[in-house]
Amino acid sequence: MAKIHPFRGVTYSKEKFGKDLSDLVTQPYDKIEPKMQDEYYSKNPNNFVRIVLGESYPSDDEYYNQYTRALAYMNCWLSESIFDINEQPAIYVYHQAFEIEGKRIVRQGFIALGELEPPGKGVKAHEKTMAGPKADRLNATRHTRAQLGNIFMLYIDERREIDRILNNEIEGKEPDYTAVDYHGNNHYLWVVTNIDTISKVQAIMNGKVLFIADGHHRYETAVNYWQECVNKGLVPESGVTETFRNRMMTFVAMENPGLVVLPTHRVVHSIENFNLSSFLKKASKCFEIADFEWGNKVEKKEIFESTMLKMKEMGQQGKHAFVFMPKKGNSIYILSLIDESIMDNAITEDISAQWKRLDVSILHKLLLEDILGIDAKALEEKRNLYYIRYKEEGFNYLKNDESVIGIFFMNPTKIEEVKKIADIGERMPQKSTDFYPKLLSGFVFNKLRFSGEQ
Repeated sequence: MAKIHPFRGVTYSKEKFGKDLSDLVTQPYDKIEPKMQDEYYSKNPNNFVRIVLGESYPSDDEYYNQYTRALAYMNCWLSESIFDINEQPAIYVYHQAFEIEGKRIVRQGFIALGELEPPGKGVKAHEKTMAGPKADRLNATRHTRAQLGNIFMLYIDERREIDRILNNEIEGKEPDYTAVDYHGNNHYLWVVTNIDTISKVQAIMNGKVLFIADGHHRYETAVNYWQECVNKGLVPESGVTETFRNRMMTFVAMENPGLVVLPTHRVVHSIENFNLSSFLKKASKCFEIADFEWGNKVEKKEIFESTMLKMKEMGQQGKHAFVFMPKKGNSIYILSLIDESIMDNAITEDISAQWKRLDVSILHKLLLEDILGIDAKALEEKRNLYYIRYKEEGFNYLKNDESVIGIFFMNPTKIEEVKKIADIGERMPQKSTDFYPKLLSGFVFNKLRFSGEQ
């Protein structure tokens, strides 16, 4: 069950850089694509990308690689006071301001250390993890002995007591640090050292169940590193919170109105001998299909937007619906599941009804696997899918990629669905949730302390 601690976080020097860290911070390591990585490198010679996800070179070996370079940068920047280690243990109030469909939203949370537990024992996970990313993050932790990125944790606080306490603490105070991220979202960080405030937050959080929103690989890596340190006979130093037993996390109440999950749409490609008529005929056995024909470019945009709105309304009514936009043809289609019992017959394994009724489960099983032949192994290897957040990305694929056959646009997974799946100890299919915006790396990080270190 949850137990949190303040910590002496590492931040960029305000004396050297001021409080605007826009040119220094990054997206989480797993969201940094090659183009984004190049842009971060060019922004500032002290950009955090050099530590959280540095470039790899053909000449790299076990002595000189992205992990050893990350350690070198970190130590150099600490010695040159590029980084400051806060003198007092603190928790960090973290607000993110962004727009969705023209509406301004603020998500409120706080950063602290959480005591580690194996997933399922007080910490609930909902996504599957893969060996590659965990090995990568474990190597990063071993070399730097630091927690470079955040883990996004949800907790239940129906009266939003913690939000109220922290809002009172920062009322009238300017943020200690700010940043505008790669996608234009605003981030604000306040350093809170008030012992009374920290104690109140600790007391309310004590014993709560935590749900991993983002950072499943990072959490499992932290647990693996903790066990590795224990196996080596290392003991957490008494009176110190920045140890391998604790992990830096951002905590957000499930009831916070700024909690947003975006859909992850599926671009399907490289399906041999795909035939649209045959696909629709097979799909009609499980789905009601509405056909929306379009003509010129203006009509196409209007029809697409109205179709997406209808799909959204169907989702709000509890129906399972997808918009399918094929590369060829003059129509787009709404596919809505005829009856949920279809999934009970399609999946005979010992899996919960809640899992079977997820939109992403329905799409993957009935449309991708059963009709298009994209099985679980192909999904894991990303052989036939591109995952996209923005509709415009999909249009570019349709226009420029000859291997693409079409796009499935989806409604977002609901927060209550995440909680239900995590509560029963199951994992959602890949790319089921996209909590937006992502938590910045480099705003603050945790340098681990070992016995005898200052």
